[in-house]
Amino acid sequence: MYIVCLDVEGVLVPEIWIAFAKASGIPELEKTTRDEPDYNKLMNFRLGILKEHGLGLKEIQETIAKIDPLPGAKEFLDELRSFTQVILISDTFTQFATPLMEKLGRPTLFCNSLEVADSGEITGFKMRTEQSKLSTVKALQSIGFDTIASGDSYNDLGMIKASKAGFLFRSTDKIKADHPEIPAYETYEELLSAIKEAIK
Repeated sequence: MYIVCLDVEGVLVPEIWIAFAKASGIPELEKTTRDEPDYNKLMNFRLGILKEHGLGLKEIQETIAKIDPLPGAKEFLDELRSFTQVILISDTFTQFATPLMEKLGRPTLFCNSLEVADSGEITGFKMRTEQSKLSTVKALQSIGFDTIASGDSYNDLGMIKASKAGFLFRSTDKIKADHPEIPAYETYEELLSAIKEAIK
């Protein structure tokens, strides 16, 4: 039994924080897991900047409402789900991801949650589990699934390497150079073919 585990931002939808950095005119918020492997450090850095600028959940959700999936992402996901089970595993948050999941046809998503004050200020975040992507893949394997994983960032490497087949998708030159053993693809057609081949 195969199950495909996919990262979300950078793979199916644009990076939310980059979109918000552009909308808010705060370039420091463009930093993502492609740049900073330590997710807790990255999130605390982001929350500090939001507080400094008096920005909260409402402003970020206004930006997210204008974001569409990457061109071809929904079609790719629809085709993938026509022949295998798929779970999206992301370090994003329910409060960010829900409107984007609607646009992708409501796939199953495992992600985290934000702690938000009544004022709308984001006061913290609650990770679903430690190393959520790798932990999820290992849990699926423990109940009899062979996993196939794909993502673009440092926080995807654990699940990619632990899976029966794993692929980088639209990753950075640095990550690709550091991990030449992981096949890397740029188009949904290539990724779809690689997954089909792995499932044979």
